[in-house]
Amino acid sequence: MPAPKNSFKVALQAGHPQIGCWIGMANAYTAEIAATADFDWLLVDGEHAPNDLRSILEQVRVIEGSGSAAVARLPIGETWMIKQYLDAGVQSILVPMVESGDQARELVRAVRYPPHGVRGVGSSLARASRFAAIPDYLKTADEQICLLVQVENRLGLAALDDILTTDVDGVFVGPADLAADMGHIGNAGHPEVVEAVLGALQRIVAAGKAAGILTLDPEMQRKCLDLGVTFLATDIDVTLFAKAMRQAAQTGLSLLTEQVASGVAKSSG
Repeated sequence: MPAPKNSFKVALQAGHPQIGCWIGMANAYTAEIAATADFDWLLVDGEHAPNDLRSILEQVRVIEGSGSAAVARLPIGETWMIKQYLDAGVQSILVPMVESGDQARELVRAVRYPPHGVRGVGSSLARASRFAAIPDYLKTADEQICLLVQVENRLGLAALDDILTTDVDGVFVGPADLAADMGHIGNAGHPEVVEAVLGALQRIVAAGKAAGILTLDPEMQRKCLDLGVTFLATDIDVTLFAKAMRQAAQTGLSLLTEQVASGVAKSSG
């Protein structure tokens, strides 16, 4: 019996665009709700959301039971941390702030078993092997791991061509951090930033790698898909929830204001 097939990686390799959503509420219950929405993939964020490995695993479990693929973003690309995520059964990971080809090559080694990498051999203890119930896990795991790296500053863009020569499965461009590094913090829509992002995505696609991005701008989303982006996140659960709650509160306040105004008018008559 081989390692579980990574359908998300298969789709990226086939060039089939995958639409996803960022999951940052750090809660398995809300992740389960998100998993009913039929996104192709859901990214559980361990970099900016208040998550740790245990809470990420709880969310990955409920996502795995849906039709969506689970992807986890690590807080940092440390080899020991990658080992723990993989052993916990996370097959698709996104590593932030990759700035060189050498860094990307080390990440590739971190997700592979010896002799091709340095991933520690402890699968008999791991959820990834279903606790040793998958006898061929060690021999088949490498090909089912999807390693995505995030380029999000000028150093990363300068090293992009070298990063693309490595065996990473895809490169994700981070507009927010890139905008800040380019002197346009809080303005990912600045023309200079947009030009840099689209140029990077074109280079990634041309190199035959999966290209990814998170953008809430519908026009930018269409441009990215036109360029051949294959993993596109179009929204964030935190912002969706916050926006809906604020709209609900404003609707209630408007009703109350109308009622008070109507009562004043009646008393005056």
